Amino acid sequence: MLFLENLTYIHPNQEVLFEHVSLTLGKSAKAALIGNNGAGKSTLLQLAAGVLPPSAGQVRASSRPYYVPQIFGQFNALTVAQALGVESRLKALHAILAGHVTEENLTELHDDWTLEERCADALMAWQLAGVTLTQPMHTLSGGQKTKVFLAGLAVHQPDIVLLDEPSNHLDGAARQQLYDYIRGSSSTVLVVSHDRTLLNLLAPVYELSRRGLTTYGGNYDFYAEQKQLAASALTQDVASREKALRKAREVERDTAERQQKLDARGRKKQEKAGLPVVMQNVLKNNAQNSGSRLRGVHAEKVGQLSQQLHELRQELPEADQMKFNFDNSSLHRGKILVAAQDVNFGYGPVRLWEPPLTFQLGSGERLALTGSNGAGKTTLLKLLLGQAEPHAGTLHRAGLRTVYIDQDYSLLANDLPVYEQAQQFNRTGLQEHEVKIRLNRFLFGPSTWDKRCGALSGGEKMRLTLCCLTIGSQAPDLIVLDEPTNNLDLQNLAILTAALNDYQGTLVVVSHDQHFLRQIGVTRTLNLP
Repeated sequence: MLFLENLTYIHPNQEVLFEHVSLTLGKSAKAALIGNNGAGKSTLLQLAAGVLPPSAGQVRASSRPYYVPQIFGQFNALTVAQALGVESRLKALHAILAGHVTEENLTELHDDWTLEERCADALMAWQLAGVTLTQPMHTLSGGQKTKVFLAGLAVHQPDIVLLDEPSNHLDGAARQQLYDYIRGSSSTVLVVSHDRTLLNLLAPVYELSRRGLTTYGGNYDFYAEQKQLAASALTQDVASREKALRKAREVERDTAERQQKLDARGRKKQEKAGLPVVMQNVLKNNAQNSGSRLRGVHAEKVGQLSQQLHELRQELPEADQMKFNFDNSSLHRGKILVAAQDVNFGYGPVRLWEPPLTFQLGSGERLALTGSNGAGKTTLLKLLLGQAEPHAGTLHRAGLRTVYIDQDYSLLANDLPVYEQAQQFNRTGLQEHEVKIRLNRFLFGPSTWDKRCGALSGGEKMRLTLCCLTIGSQAPDLIVLDEPTNNLDLQNLAILTAALNDYQGTLVVVSHDQHFLRQIGVTRTLNLP
């Protein structure tokens, strides 16, 4: 079992990330932890794993959790054995087998005589047969690094498992293996992920936000349905408050006009009646005080309604506040953009694809490239973009405007501030205020305009890339995306999906996220051998 009790985490700069978060997972529970980028999901998982100490509160667990972190290259200095946390036991085992049977070595080994065999079997099971325990992690791909940590599940056989974006970088076969593990495991499992296929294997769903932790008693589909119902109710509430505010302002205006007419009529009567000036002033003051009180009542009501409306609008999902302005591609549908005949790539006698690739790409198509890790998907993208030439066969590319959005969002210059980066795409002479309006539309307010692009999160870089494309004079004929969903939270994934569905040009996407591919309307799949 796992207990998180009133956890608070404060950054070293004294910024509070979250506070008073509590969560209880029983034996064999399998739950999802979701939330927007920056909400603190990974930090909460690290607190549960004991990697970070909480600022307040405590973590209690029936056994030591096994933690699979997100892979950002932070383990490159380790060997596979060190990443798996078995190096010291392996050294003790080898020392004992070499005749150094000391109390220290026996204590370290803790009777785990099958450790080396279990490690080899686990690596083999995750398609890492050629990977050794002494191999440096920096020699492995992102998918292989993730598989090393997943292999640790069989090595350590933990009762509590914490997984942070475990399907990132995994090919389709490895993702399926991960799904099978989740289905069949008897461990207590808590997963941070944006992979909706994986999330639908988990229940309940915990959503971490600035309001704390909210529990939804079903899988992700149930969560999405509940969020949609809440969003619809919130939208209706906003519309109702807007109507009430308009009505209150009308009443305030009508009352003020009526009071002015009454005051004018009263003054005329007083003048006709020949009342002394002193008495006229008394009556005038009384009327003014009465009108002031009436105006105050209406102003207070309008103010309250305005504040309530502002607070409600703040709760609207950010994606619902955004507008997209993608232009349509000027190419007519069906025009052949790429024609490949027996294309191959490689050095010497070794070729990437057997058989060679023969295919066409038409304008308006939405093509997914799939294949196992190492199948040459990125290489094929470079061929499509004209960044490389085939070593065999022919590849004809029509003249077209292309945009390549890779996993690192290299379209952006890391040293440029956000506003200057947006201006780099301003080819039609938009005024400064118009560029800033576009930035605001994509959730980049004034406080972010001087922020360097290199300091942005993955989701922020994605949104800025989309914003820059809308600032450009014309939409590209072809957008190529390489694993676009990696490291995006569900909110930014929804934004990306909406933007791509607005785009009417040609898409080529490398992704193993089947749900995402369905959402963006992929019409054809090219599976690399």
